[in-house]
Amino acid sequence: MKKKILLLVWLLVLASGGGVKADELAELKRQLAEQAKLLQQMQQRLEQLEASQKVQEQNVDEKISKAVEEKQIGALPESLKWVENVKLSGDLRYRHETRDTQGSSWQKGRNRHRIRARLGLDAKVNSEVDLGFRIASGSADPASTNQTLEDSFSSKELWLDLAYFDWHPNGIPAFNLIGGKMKNPFYKVGGNQLIWDGDVNPEGIAAKYVIALGDYDKLHINGGGFWVNENSAGANTSLWGAQAYLKHTFKNSPYLLGGISYFDYADIKGRGNLKGTWSTSTSFFGNTSSGNRFASDYDIFEAFGEFGFEVKEMPVAVFGDYAKNTASASSQDTGWLIGCKVNKAKKPGTWEASYNYRDLQADAVLGAFTDSDFIGGGTNGRGHTFGFKYQIANNWQTALTYFHNEWGDNNADYRKLQADLIFKF
Repeated sequence: MKKKILLLVWLLVLASGGGVKADELAELKRQLAEQAKLLQQMQQRLEQLEASQKVQEQNVDEKISKAVEEKQIGALPESLKWVENVKLSGDLRYRHETRDTQGSSWQKGRNRHRIRARLGLDAKVNSEVDLGFRIASGSADPASTNQTLEDSFSSKELWLDLAYFDWHPNGIPAFNLIGGKMKNPFYKVGGNQLIWDGDVNPEGIAAKYVIALGDYDKLHINGGGFWVNENSAGANTSLWGAQAYLKHTFKNSPYLLGGISYFDYADIKGRGNLKGTWSTSTSFFGNTSSGNRFASDYDIFEAFGEFGFEVKEMPVAVFGDYAKNTASASSQDTGWLIGCKVNKAKKPGTWEASYNYRDLQADAVLGAFTDSDFIGGGTNGRGHTFGFKYQIANNWQTALTYFHNEWGDNNADYRKLQADLIFKF
């Protein structure tokens, strides 16, 4: 077709320069116009056919993808069908930490690099029962999964960090019965660590139940019994805990909650350090001792509150926590914390900031299980904690945490800066 048009154009050129008659020139122009119109129609038809072909190919691809998605589990061989009930997850944190401590003299500039590695597996047994397992770096210390990079490139240890079942019967909505070594079942406002370090995973049996009280109110009830120390020659040390809090959600998404908890440790007074093989027998992490024995029982009453709202589409939460050891043998029996969080580091480019101040007296809580970073771990301290996180990319964060604290009866200074890279999958 293009060749014919070019021939006609060539003839027109000749005609314009030679002795071609006017009627012949008009005929050539007419033929040229018809050929051009026909070419345009064919081009439009070709474009329509190409567009139709793309739509058909897209529909076929979508149907194939849907069919594969719907059939992929059934297509697995019998020996591999368990895969659909299992989920792997984990994280790695790389940390640089610098710490200055004032004791009898200043110990300046201790620097160390630390890692935390965790690998978890969640398995679905059936519609009512789930299992959870996780291994983690660290040591036998229940309040830390950090592993310091040291000892001439030595191999690092892994520990069983979680191993539990979760029964949630279909006939009782919002009820969970959990047994084994589990994630802490008690709610902590703002994720604070006044009573519980975030790495402490208690061992025993726990129950959680949520009761809806209308469209905007929910009552949360948590409780459990846990083994702290098994003693073949005498009474076991145990912990019984109960918690209830009410959460009200407003129509435009802010929320307000408040609640109380009670933690009763049995058979602690007069016993040695509970941390056993991974701590010295004379270390009570700030708790009062007498003759290398606990001087007090620990029956802890807790009251807490939290208010969440938005400022220019940024989530904000302010919170407070109060703890008192009602069985303390000393007057150093109270701890409290106030704090806030601004924004949420979730999508790439987003950030999160936090702050809290706490005052934790020597026998307010059990020092073995409270925050292991604040004042270096344990009780009998007070001070500020500043935090900042930034989401670099999907599943990749960086974080800075700064502790400006005082510890001990002499109010010695304690400063620590942690810089983290956190990867998750």
